[in-house]
Amino acid sequence: MATATRVKVTEDESMLTSLVRRITSSSERDGWQEPVLPGQLTLTIVVAGASGDLAKKKTYPALCFLYQHGFLCSNVRIVGYARTDLSDQALRDKLRPFLKNTPEDKREAFLATCSYVSGPYDTPHGWQRLAAVLDKRESATPKNPAGRLFYLALPPSVYPQVCRGLKEHCSSIATSSEPGRSWVRVVVEKPFGKDLQSSEDLAEHLGELYPEEQLYRIDHYLGKEMTQNMFVMRFANTFLSPLWSRTHVANVQITFKEDFGTQGRGGYFDEFGIIRDVIQNHLIQLLAFVGMEKPVSLHPDDIRDQKVQVLRCIKPPSLDNVVLGQYTAADGEDGYLDDPTVPQGSRTPTFASIVLYIDNDRWAGVPFIIKAGKALDERKAEIRIQLHETPHFIFAGESSSSRNELVVRLQPDEAIYMKFIVKKPGLDTEPVISELDLDYHSRYPDVIIPDAYPKLILDAIRGDQQHFVRRDELRAAWAIFTPLLHAVDAGEVPIHPYPYSSRGPEEADALRSRVGWVKNSKYDWKAKVDVPA
Repeated sequence: MATATRVKVTEDESMLTSLVRRITSSSERDGWQEPVLPGQLTLTIVVAGASGDLAKKKTYPALCFLYQHGFLCSNVRIVGYARTDLSDQALRDKLRPFLKNTPEDKREAFLATCSYVSGPYDTPHGWQRLAAVLDKRESATPKNPAGRLFYLALPPSVYPQVCRGLKEHCSSIATSSEPGRSWVRVVVEKPFGKDLQSSEDLAEHLGELYPEEQLYRIDHYLGKEMTQNMFVMRFANTFLSPLWSRTHVANVQITFKEDFGTQGRGGYFDEFGIIRDVIQNHLIQLLAFVGMEKPVSLHPDDIRDQKVQVLRCIKPPSLDNVVLGQYTAADGEDGYLDDPTVPQGSRTPTFASIVLYIDNDRWAGVPFIIKAGKALDERKAEIRIQLHETPHFIFAGESSSSRNELVVRLQPDEAIYMKFIVKKPGLDTEPVISELDLDYHSRYPDVIIPDAYPKLILDAIRGDQQHFVRRDELRAAWAIFTPLLHAVDAGEVPIHPYPYSSRGPEEADALRSRVGWVKNSKYDWKAKVDVPA
């Protein structure tokens, strides 16, 4: 056979090769199953920023929950890394008060797996010490595959230098006899930039060091029980499918309310504001789950493909469809500008109501009302899908004030309920609104619903990126809000004051009514009471 000569690949051949690669990749997705950990895995979880608030309040308690309930490998070690000079015991003493809900024996066993390495983020010395710890640990079990999960409980400003240190000194696994089954993964926390350009810059820095399949951008709302239930509920129930479009849905309202202000964290919050802090990430993810089409499989990229597709159909909101607010002092509580950590005269919004539209066949013309605020009258996060009024309403009363609604409450007290119009008991035929109610704490009294972080960390350990944000998904979300954010930063959008513990600016109610939301005036929620058996 003649020696093969190198030839120039034509444009058509290149396109064909690309097509074959895509087809192969797609068929690989068809056989995908949820990953499971190998029986023998030397797992090391590195918590960068271990001495900080996020690590002690969220990361370590989540790891402790997984350890307590048997979800971590038997051969696991959790290594903290930060600039603070601490001993292993000092770290354990620092963490112990945040693990109060864990039985003492499990808590102490978990803490025994925790150790600490101190070092700077911007020079190699500390990373080299950390690498020595990792190599020594894995060399003790040379036949086992090794897994290294780097959790960055740090501000994004140091991500590039931290990831460079990890990549150059801590990402080579040489001891395993099964290198194909060993892995390195990096979990990064939001905020991922402040607008589209800064997000892309950060993504470029990280992408130069780690490929997309090794990066896990965490948004804890994707780990919430009811977010994941929204996905199952939508695509597992036949009766919902014909309702889920502009034909029957009048509007969708996605709400996030906190009943407290910045509480001394105004310096951090003022840098970002409510849109960057909550809406651009958490609430837009909820919108994507409401609006997306059914994926062809449960492969993480099939799911994320559909989320990206629906996000790309959303145009930036017009300023006419935006109401911003900032809370003021009331009922003995300080206003936002009274927080000493907030710059004087700040125009950072603590409340936003934004109407978005999805320009596709399913949702054309349906307003998605996204609302978030601090220092409001209650703590709540929910999705509320309101249907059109019943045509030719033959009963007494106004049909427009008697609408069906499907509500998914994420917090507090997880629940799903449907508002139904039924006959009021009695001799008259009077329609009233009641509900079909799935209250999680009543229906599943013995089930522990964990915080979102254990679920997401477990997914990262398993290698399941389904509940993490992909780069193109992040880009599509920032593209929606960046024009508005620039207008807000330039002072082009009015900021309406609202009293602490109120429902927010009255202008937000007017906006909601203008785009078609209708209050069910005759509906009165009745709290559940225990009825003797």
